[in-house]
This record gives sequence, C-alpha cells and structure tokens, in this order.
Amino acid sequence: MINEEKSLNFIEEIIEDDLRNGTHDGRVLTRFPPEPNGYLHIGHAKSICLNFGLAQKYNGQTNLRFDDTNPVTEDTEYVESIKKDIQWLGFNWAQELYTSDYFDTLYQYAVTLIEKGLAYVDDSTAEEIAAAKGAPTEPGVPTPGRSRSIEENLTLFQEMKDGKYQDGEKVLRAKIDLANPNMHLRDPLLYRIKHAHHHRTGDKWCIYPMYDFAHGQSDSIEKITHSVCTLEFIPHRPLYDWCIEKLEIFPSKQYEFARLNMTYTVMSKRKLLQLVNDKFVASWDDPRMPTISGLRRRGYTPASIRIFCDKIGVAKRENMIDVSLLEFCIREDLNKTAWRRMAVLDPIKLVITNLPTDHVEELHGENNPEVEDGEGSRSIPFSNELWIERDDFMEDAPKKFFRLGPGLSVRLKNAYIVTCHDFVKDEHGNVTEVHCTYVPNSKSGEDTSGIKVKGTIHWVSVQHAKEAEIRLYDRLFNDENPAAAENFKESINPESLKIGKAFIEPDLLHAVPGKGYQFIRLGYFTLDTTSKPECLVFNRTVGLKDSWAKEVKKAQ
Repeated sequence: MINEEKSLNFIEEIIEDDLRNGTHDGRVLTRFPPEPNGYLHIGHAKSICLNFGLAQKYNGQTNLRFDDTNPVTEDTEYVESIKKDIQWLGFNWAQELYTSDYFDTLYQYAVTLIEKGLAYVDDSTAEEIAAAKGAPTEPGVPTPGRSRSIEENLTLFQEMKDGKYQDGEKVLRAKIDLANPNMHLRDPLLYRIKHAHHHRTGDKWCIYPMYDFAHGQSDSIEKITHSVCTLEFIPHRPLYDWCIEKLEIFPSKQYEFARLNMTYTVMSKRKLLQLVNDKFVASWDDPRMPTISGLRRRGYTPASIRIFCDKIGVAKRENMIDVSLLEFCIREDLNKTAWRRMAVLDPIKLVITNLPTDHVEELHGENNPEVEDGEGSRSIPFSNELWIERDDFMEDAPKKFFRLGPGLSVRLKNAYIVTCHDFVKDEHGNVTEVHCTYVPNSKSGEDTSGIKVKGTIHWVSVQHAKEAEIRLYDRLFNDENPAAAENFKESINPESLKIGKAFIEPDLLHAVPGKGYQFIRLGYFTLDTTSKPECLVFNRTVGLKDSWAKEVKKAQ
C-alpha cells in the first residue's frame, strides 16, 4: 500500500535498478523475520508495511520467517499474535517459515566453516572472550581455542551437539580477524549451548545458532533478494556477507533503513515486557501499549496505520516521529468511517416543561454525514427528560457561551431548539436539573420556526438511556522521549487511564466489535474486547482534536 505518486525511496531505487539489470532474474522476494519473544509494536508495523509493500509494488512475494533461535524467550502465543497482527494489517505471506526449519542445514554450514579452517570451538568464558577482543583502538588477542586443529574442532562441535557440555562451557566462533576495526568481525560467536526445550523442535537440539549466523544463511536458503533491516544492523552486514561468501551460497543482500522512533513511546520489547510484568499495564494488548494488538483494541484501524507508515517514509537517518501524526491518521480515517452516536459522560438532567411526561417520539440521525448517502440512519428516542453534559450549562454564562444558561437557546442534535428558563440546585449548590421549553416547529430537517441559534448540544433520553463503562486513554508517558530516561518507568503518566460511566443512546447496544464510533463532540470510541451485553465497555481511541499539543504549549 505504498503511494506510487510519491518519489521513490532508496530501497525502491535499488530494486528498480536490479530489475533493469536482470539481477535475481527479475525476482523480488522480501521477508519479515520477527523473533517470537513478544508482541509486535508500531515499529514492526513500519517494517511489515515496507517489506510487504515492496513485494506488492514489484509483483513479488514476502516470506514470514520466525527467528526462533532462542528457546528460552519464545512462545507459540507470540507466534499466533504475530500472524494475527500481520493479517489484520492487510497482508498475506507467501510462506510461513521458521529459522528452526533450517537447524540441520545451519549445523552443516557451521561444519563447513570448521572444515575450511574458518571456525573453531572456544572454551573461554563470555568475560574472557570480551576481554580478548580488545578495543576499537587496539587489536584483540587469540584465546587458546583459536589454534585448535580442524579435526579437534569437528570433534568438539559434534560433542557440543550431542549434549556433552553444559551451557556456557563452549561456543563456536568464526575465525576472521582479531584486529579488524569492526568489532563484529573479531571472531564472532556462531553457536552457543542452551539446554532448553524449543517450542517447535522440542529437545532435539542443545546448541543454537546466533542471530548473526542464522539470519544471512536463512535469507540465502530462501533466496531472499532484498533483505531489509534497521540501521543498527549496518555493522553486522560485513559478517552477513562474509558467511555467504565463505559458504559459497546464494548471495542475498542486506539493506538498512531507519527504524521508527516515536515521541511519548518506548519501542524496546524488553521494556514493553517490563511494563506488562510489573503491572504498569494490564497486558500486551492494553490500549495504552504501542503494540499492534493494543492499538487494535484501542480502535486504531489497519488503514490508519498503513497511512501513517506511508507518511513517515523510508529514510537512512534516525529521526523522531511525533505521536500526534499517528493520532492525526486515525482521526482522518475514523472521520470518514465512524458512525455518529450520542453519549453523555458527565450528566445533568434537562427537563422539557412544555412536553407531557409520557411523551415519546422517534427521531432519526444519519450514521455518517461524511459520506454521500450517510450510510443510512438510526432511530433515536426523544422524551421530555434528557441527559446532557454538565459543562453544556452555565449559571452565569459569558457573552460567547453558545450553549445553555438562563434565557439562552440551543439546538438539541437531531431534535429541537430549546430555551432555558430555570434550573434546580441541590443542598451543595450543584446544578441538578435544567428546565427548558422546546419550539415545536423547530425539528431538525423540518424547521419552520425561523429561529437561529449558534450552538448544538448532544443528549440522551433519560428513560431510554443505557449505561456503559467508558475508558478514557491518554499517552502512557509524560516524557517526550522516555526511552532516553535513566528509568523510563518514572515518566509513566498516572492519568493515562480514567474509568467512568456514561449514558448512551440505545442503538449502541448493537455496537459492533472493531468498528469505530464517534461519540458526538466527545471523541472516537470502540467497543472493548472485554465488553459483554450486560456490561458494555467502550475505549476512547482518540479525541476529536489534538488537545495534548495545546496542553504542552500552555506548560511552556
């Protein structure tokens, strides 16, 4: 879903050049390689849209390949959530693959490197290996295992595979260059011992390939033409190329782009897992989380996320995207698709005194005024007692207050013009009722009264109102860049969730899960996944306007 009217990004330029030159026989095959150790977040959405979008644009395909090389952190729950998220975003993969599919082949590749004198088994500890690598300004020194014979290395590696050694007792390293200025080429680890049950291969293996070894070789096995990674993999690319060259296998190529960094958000799966484990949020799909499942539960649409990813583009330099752009994208999408409904969050009663107490009238409101046919309409019951928002009435209204106050008139949405003539207070001085008269010939769509009013307010009939729980979500962090903080959890916004009750119009009993609703004048909402017919729960997706920017400006 890449906008073809935009100028080409640098990866598209590379692909078009490859296609002109007949590289890879005119094929385009990308891959999305997530680790199944957590839920996908909005940063992954950028990578998904890029990889699948490139394949769509150039009549190619995309493989979904799970990088399942660390059995300690992986789970089938994460596998299923990742698949669901990708499909929800609107993409389908050519093949569902797993790095574990290639464990036998990767093991043989490692044996080949040993046989060529390009890999060796090292008994050193992780600390000893790190110390022996030296520093960027000084060369490393060989550890004792570097001088082992090919035959001894083959035997030891086989014994590692057979489970003879404990975790951390031995590793397999590439033999490259201990003086290379790129620290990743100073004899990097290729295999480590992990006696852990794997979610797909069970207990067959007790040695597992490192990502830097498995990644490039898996790309090559699948004959990936354009392996797209984020910028932190630039120093890893020489090892990617070295392994492919020394193994003399299909030459997949790696290209790097800037990952998504977004204000008021953390993108590290490790930090997101901390938020879940430490109970700062309820779950991975908590609507305050930047996970795709959290955004979906909050009411974000696939289209809004694809549009957002298209707008931020593909760059070679890191930058920080303002979260308000993502909020703009969902507002734009929901404005065109969300059905309008009425709900009252902070109610006071409005009594129409010139209507009989048993008066009930069926009015009608269009579902979506942004489309030509309005997508139909719904029936709205109207009676002489209505709930309205407390802040739609002021006892001493200023001159430019175009809502209700003594002597002031306003239109009730989809209904009539009313004029306030009295109000009632309780013993604490709080207004509890507003008394009005209505103008009979001022009905919306049939108004012949000639009366002009400047304000319109929403309402819900008291006797027909249904009650719902309303969850008002805000940004999870107060700090614009929480990831840079010494303790990112200290900047968590204590006001990120407010739970209240609302009176809703009865048609919302038929609210559809996954659909957006604009609660008129209040914001965009969606039915929560925990909602039940006897206890409706609505999540606020986003407000109608960017109120956060105004608050930040006020504080400066």
